[in-house]
Amino acid sequence: MTGQAELRPERASRCVLVTRPAAQAQAWVEGLRVAGLRAEAFCLLDIRALMRPEDLRQHQQRLADYTAVMLVSGNAVDHFLAGWTAPGPQSVLWLATGPGTVRRLLQSGVPAEQIQAPPADAGQFDSEALWRVIGHRPWAGRRVLLVRGRSGPDGGSMGRQWLAEQLERAGAELSSLVVYQRCSPVFTAADRDRMERSCRDGSIWLFSSSEAIEQLPADLDWSAASAVATHPRIAQAARERGFSQVIESRPSLPDVLASIKSQFHD
Repeated sequence: MTGQAELRPERASRCVLVTRPAAQAQAWVEGLRVAGLRAEAFCLLDIRALMRPEDLRQHQQRLADYTAVMLVSGNAVDHFLAGWTAPGPQSVLWLATGPGTVRRLLQSGVPAEQIQAPPADAGQFDSEALWRVIGHRPWAGRRVLLVRGRSGPDGGSMGRQWLAEQLERAGAELSSLVVYQRCSPVFTAADRDRMERSCRDGSIWLFSSSEAIEQLPADLDWSAASAVATHPRIAQAARERGFSQVIESRPSLPDVLASIKSQFHD
């Protein structure tokens, strides 16, 4: 596959467990398999919509009231722009922290020139990297809609508050809209068995969320388990759970493949 790390068959025996929600996990599994890796989905979070279509439409029709819409993830795009008829107001900026969210915005019909995000070669894709792109703008008195999710049936809003705090300090008027919920999965006996085997069979957990790591049973011994994490904070969460071998990677498929090849298949 052009631009991606190729693996020889004899180096592809260790299985990568993709922990993303079901709607995104399969595409990653397929990409890893095309590159010669064994891979399977093991979703650690379920995503559920929270808003009725008619309520969403009302918010979509008021987009022109805002200078910018900040979407915390690809799930935020999917659940906020469900049923949306593009294009929207040309005056609105769409803010995203990473390439996955940008890709979903483009697929939803948002023009590329209205999207603000860290550059493709950024060292990290997070709130700090986005602020370096947009922080110079005159935010005083400008309205910003923060579209996000929440955790658990009674949980609070997800996501770090850092970017919201920066916008408020710059004088922006912030509104928040919660459009989806991340829920803990119900593990079956087979799931439990797979997790136990992963602690000793060389499986490689692929983590893109610290919250996903929190779903792993604390009573299992993860000290012999391996993981790839797509952000330093996620890597730290994996170490705190007990993983002894954790490597960090940028959150793109080519980078993840290169990390697995260099660290686990030499």
